[in-house]
Amino acid sequence: MGLRVLSALDGAKIQYYHFKAIIIAGMGLFTDAYDLFCIPPIMKLLGRVYYEDNPHDKYQIPQVVLATMLGTVLLGTVIGQLVFGILGDRMGRRRVYGISLMLMVLSSVGCGFSICRTKTCVLVSLGFFRFFLGLGIGGDYPLSATIMSEFANKNTRGAFIAAVFSMQGLGILASSMVTMVVSKTFEAAASKKLSHDHTPEDADIAWRLILMLGAVPAGLTYYWRMMMPETARYTALVENNALQAARDMEKVLDVSIFQIAEDDPMQQPQNPSSYPLISMQFLRVHGIDLFSCATTWLLLDIAFYSSSLFQSQIYRKNLHLQDTNVYNEAFKVAFFQTMVAIAATIPGYWFTVYFIDRIGRKKIQMMGFLCMGIVYFAIGIPYHYWRTHENKGFLVLYGLTFFFANFGPNTTTFIVPAELFPARFRSTCHGISGAMGKVGAFFGTLGFLWATKNNDPRIKAMRIALVSLGGICLLGMAVTYLFTRETNGRSLEENEKEKENSELRFFRCLMDADRHPKTSVPEEEIAL
Repeated sequence: MGLRVLSALDGAKIQYYHFKAIIIAGMGLFTDAYDLFCIPPIMKLLGRVYYEDNPHDKYQIPQVVLATMLGTVLLGTVIGQLVFGILGDRMGRRRVYGISLMLMVLSSVGCGFSICRTKTCVLVSLGFFRFFLGLGIGGDYPLSATIMSEFANKNTRGAFIAAVFSMQGLGILASSMVTMVVSKTFEAAASKKLSHDHTPEDADIAWRLILMLGAVPAGLTYYWRMMMPETARYTALVENNALQAARDMEKVLDVSIFQIAEDDPMQQPQNPSSYPLISMQFLRVHGIDLFSCATTWLLLDIAFYSSSLFQSQIYRKNLHLQDTNVYNEAFKVAFFQTMVAIAATIPGYWFTVYFIDRIGRKKIQMMGFLCMGIVYFAIGIPYHYWRTHENKGFLVLYGLTFFFANFGPNTTTFIVPAELFPARFRSTCHGISGAMGKVGAFFGTLGFLWATKNNDPRIKAMRIALVSLGGICLLGMAVTYLFTRETNGRSLEENEKEKENSELRFFRCLMDADRHPKTSVPEEEIAL
């Protein structure tokens, strides 16, 4: 673990390549957010195109169809995080990195080219391609976080990983702006024959175009992603080739590490512990860390994705979507998303970028969970009042849930798993943690659909749902306080060594106590 090549990386100054890596790694998350958050206006367009003759609720997509469309991409994401996380540790980060991005690009284009134009055929085809889109999205999470953590120095590592994740905010903004531009363009072209009770045929092209345009930025960065070298930590610690790691880093970083590694008597790393992922030793050393990362991500995504879906109810009350044409309806939904992104979502990301290495991951995560819980209680307990009165205070509170999610656990749950685990398990454990998060997102989706059954929000059900989300956030804060370790200011190897030494000292104390039962064990050693 004492390789000088890794010490040189930890002490490297901020350089051009760090920012280039943020863009390259972040573009996958940009595409993730674009594809996930363009769905609310897309669902409005699909409802207008394919459910114009719906006898029960005109223009409204049945909730079973909506749940299926949302569930397929989340299922794909869960599988993608697990599979690509494992492959990232076994085959190398770079080798599978391009695959996940290309899968996203091709699937985005496939969503737009969903076969035929009959309702059933289009929805089945769209669900098929969105499943594979989810695979690519899921694969990008552990790989992007792991690569950025292994390239960064220890003093600014949190800010760099947070900056990668903040590309999601730009993806949300881009999806909304593209939707607004496309909607206004089609509306202007069909202005003479538009009415609120008729959907023009061109609307079937509009939603396809919005989906396909999301593939453009990701496709443009594919070449640069393929040109990235393997991370030095993977090459040195997993492949046991410190010289190659030095050569790779000299290509991209202005750090004199090749000569250091060549003169280093420890060119090859000491053999790391050989215990496998599925073993009692892994559970003893890293089980609590994995439990903490997976559980906090699970709890966060239940609340975060419920908030995202909750927007549709705000649209109906505050944006007056009735008696408007198809393009104007999609425009209003996208416009509202833009305002939330600019006022709350994006600032939350960048507050984390600025404060993450100053305050620390654990404090920010606890603060975010606490503030989210308070806001959910403030929305949920007097929900009858908010529902029956148009009040800007409600929109402010709603925006705060996104601000404190991003200046809080939505960002930190992405960062911490990339810092806690050994190099040979890092991508896999990040994938497991993220997969648990998307399981939470799935249940959050189902809970929201239950609370808004038949598109007629039941005040009692919504109050229960919102207050429950507040309780979930407080539980997330408690789990963070009890089980999450702070990783700020230490190298990745120091985090691993600290945990393994702690476990070793603890069991040594127990063994000494067994040999000398009359001798008390010092409290300081037990605390370790």
